[in-house]
Amino acid sequence: MTKRELIELVARKSHLTKRATEECLDVFLSEIGRVLAKGEKRVVLSGFGTFRVIPVKSKTVKIPNTEKFVTIKSHRSPKFTPGKKFKRAIAR
Repeated sequence: MTKRELIELVARKSHLTKRATEECLDVFLSEIGRVLAKGEKRVVLSGFGTFRVIPVKSKTVKIPNTEKFVTIKSHRSPKFTPGKKFKRAIAR
């Protein structure tokens, strides 16, 4: 499912316009990103899951087709852990 398809589905079920639904989704996603980028350890949505940032150490990796080695700098990476209700819904 694409973002556009999700917006259409939510707009239809919530009786909102597509534009209002898109604005809500954009604000929702940007706020999760902003909060995590600001330094919060996690964003918990009960029943759905947890968004968090994990530190990734620097490492040297080999590029398979060129056989060259490249160093990847340490950075922070987003991670999502699904909640119990969400896992159960998917497992059905």
